Amino acid sequence: MKFVKLSASVLLTAVTFVSGSLTVAQRSVADSSGTLLAPSSSTKAPVLNRAITESEVLAAQKAWGEALVAISTTYDTKGQAAAKALAEKVIDSAYGYQFGPVLFKPTLTVAPQTFRTTRTGALAYFVGGESTFPADKGFALNGWRKVEIKNAAIFISGSTATTMGNVMITDKNGKVTTVDKTWQFLKDDNGKLRIVLHHSSLPYTAK
Repeated sequence: MKFVKLSASVLLTAVTFVSGSLTVAQRSVADSSGTLLAPSSSTKAPVLNRAITESEVLAAQKAWGEALVAISTTYDTKGQAAAKALAEKVIDSAYGYQFGPVLFKPTLTVAPQTFRTTRTGALAYFVGGESTFPADKGFALNGWRKVEIKNAAIFISGSTATTMGNVMITDKNGKVTTVDKTWQFLKDDNGKLRIVLHHSSLPYTAK
C-alpha cells in the first residue's frame, strides 16, 4: 500500500448533502504552522450577465434611428457606394445575422421576397443595387433626416427584449412617415444588443 504525503498547505473543506447531492465548499486553508487562513477574495470570479436593461433597449433603438439617418445623408453627400459601405457596417453591428436567420419583414417588400432572413436581403432592402432583389430601390436612401420612436410596450426576459410601437421618420422635405414596428433584441456574449426580429408595416387604414 502506498501512502501519499500531504503538502504543508492543507485545504480544509466542509462537506454536506443537499437533496441527495454532494456539496463541497471551501472553508479555510491551513499553512505549514497549522494556522487557519481565510480564503482569498483578491481575485473575483468572471461573471457573464446577459440580462437586458430598459436603458440598453432604448439606446439600441436610438442607434438604429441614427444609423438610418446616417446612411441617408451619406448617400446624399457621397453616393450609393459610400452609403452601401456604411449600411454593411450598420447591419453587421446592429443585427444578428452572424447567429443565423434574422426574422426581418421590412415595410415595403412584396412576395416572393417579403422576408429578409439573410444579410444580403437586408442590405438590398436598405440600399438597393442587388441583382437578386431587383425590386429594391433602397429604403435608407430616401432623404431621411430624423427618427422618433414611441414604444407601446417593452417586454424584457433575461437576455432578450421585445418592443412594439410606432416609428416616425422625417425626410429632408419635412414629410413624416409612420410605421408600426416590432423589434426583438438578443444580448450577445460581448454584451451587445442585436436585432433578431424586425417587423415593420404601414398602419392599417379602415375603408
